[in-house]
Amino acid sequence: DYIPHISFALIATIIIFISLLKISNIHIAILYIPIISLLVFNIFLYKNKIKGQIMTIPMLYSKIHRATVTDANLEYIGSITIDEELIEAAKLRVGQKVDIVNINNGERFSTYVLKGERGKKDICLNGAAARKVEIGDKIIIIAYASYCEDELKKYKPTVVHVDDENNIIEITNELIGSNKC
Repeated sequence: DYIPHISFALIATIIIFISLLKISNIHIAILYIPIISLLVFNIFLYKNKIKGQIMTIPMLYSKIHRATVTDANLEYIGSITIDEELIEAAKLRVGQKVDIVNINNGERFSTYVLKGERGKKDICLNGAAARKVEIGDKIIIIAYASYCEDELKKYKPTVVHVDDENNIIEITNELIGSNKC
């Protein structure tokens, strides 16, 4: 559907470039620059529309496994505050949506990441999310991303394992299932 448009834009761009080579007046050649830019832009526009139609698959992007909740602040507006060191290790971004799985009570909910002080090992649920945890609960912090088939060939999620004090034990790209299933 988009191939005729891309072909036309490509042919038109080639014709204009050939014309530019034959023009000796630089002022007239400069007038062609916006036209060439527009045609090249259309090529990229159609390419991106085609790319946008490719199926993507939501996959685990990153997780912090078995973090210990250090605080629950009901009076804050919302989110989860995570030690900056853990954010970097898990390749998370401030403001990024994450799912929280409470291992102790089975609660699952979504919130977004806030940066905590580096080295304090804080994992603090804020606002309404504070009602879903208790200090000392073990949680899994999960981020997802959508990947196309080509990206999945190099797919490697980031898994950060922490101890009871939220110190990093291991960072891996492997997903290991339970032997009990």
